[in-house]
Amino acid sequence: MSGNGNGHVNGNGNGHAKLPWPLARMPLTPRLAVVGLGYWGPNLVRNIQEMPDAELVAVCDMREDALETIARRYPAVTTTTSFDDIVEDDGIDGVVIATPVSTHHPLALKALNAGKHVFIEKPLAASSEEARELMATADERGLVLMPGHTFLYSPPVNAIRELIASGDIGEVYFISTSRVNLGLHQADVSVAWDLGPHDFSILRYWLGETPRHVSAMSRNCVMPDIPDVAFINLEFPSGTIAHVELSWLAPSKLRRTTIVGSRKMIVYDDTSNEPVRVFDRGVDLPNPETFGEYQLTYRAGDIVSPHVPAAEPLFLELSDFCEAIRTGEEPRSSAEIGLDVVRIIESVDASLEADGARVGVAEATAGPT
Repeated sequence: MSGNGNGHVNGNGNGHAKLPWPLARMPLTPRLAVVGLGYWGPNLVRNIQEMPDAELVAVCDMREDALETIARRYPAVTTTTSFDDIVEDDGIDGVVIATPVSTHHPLALKALNAGKHVFIEKPLAASSEEARELMATADERGLVLMPGHTFLYSPPVNAIRELIASGDIGEVYFISTSRVNLGLHQADVSVAWDLGPHDFSILRYWLGETPRHVSAMSRNCVMPDIPDVAFINLEFPSGTIAHVELSWLAPSKLRRTTIVGSRKMIVYDDTSNEPVRVFDRGVDLPNPETFGEYQLTYRAGDIVSPHVPAAEPLFLELSDFCEAIRTGEEPRSSAEIGLDVVRIIESVDASLEADGARVGVAEATAGPT
């Protein structure tokens, strides 16, 4: 196995449905290995080390200095530069992959074929074809395949999902999101592949449906052929529309989403001390007294900030991965959601290649109930 400063490793090769387990092991305390110690890998290592129901037994990266840092901090953890050491170790139950997108498919496929459960940081794969092959392999072998869509475990995101599911905000008219910052520019993927999975997975989770149509525009401002800003429009079967703004080139960090419903509106600000605010605001259209006479009524009621418990989403996400290994329950961040996110990004790329044309997202998948 080899890697680079981004945790690069080279290798060969809905609802709560039960996974087929005849060929899979079901350890009470899954023994895990982390592959890739770039930007996100150390966070995975730290959280697994803190989990009472999992054991970190090995880490893998090409860079000796990165391995030495982990070895000093966690001397009981085995370090290696060989991915084969990981997949050939019968004492390892699951592999947690945090490497560049182009390596997700070959590494995950090799791990699955070796009988390992696999967690892959978003996105699941570099194409829907690759994602489907990984899903088929995991299904055949009775193994967990879980994409790392961390925001599905965020307490504010789940509080909003409950508000939407309860009908409290009424019909969801539209959603507008902004996820911008100055950096971090990626050399191998566009801003849509890097930041888009966050918002696409959240929308898929909230609405329980995949968009039918996508249109997008972008620009390569800094690096040739690498879009660092994108404006994306999504149209859902229910009638909801969404606008997603993504950028690595902004004066300040912004993580803000507005959800407008027929009864209430929500503002979700991931950087705020009050991440969820519910506005009892809207417009009512009463029956006209005479033909053609409409009098709009504007409603401006209370603003409520519901209590949202503090918890680290990554810890909850990895705990769900371990629970899926133990029980066979499908994780919240399912492979199906991971596939849908990849399909949405592919549709964004298709729209960009067609100068922003509206393109269809084929084979939309129903969401969890």
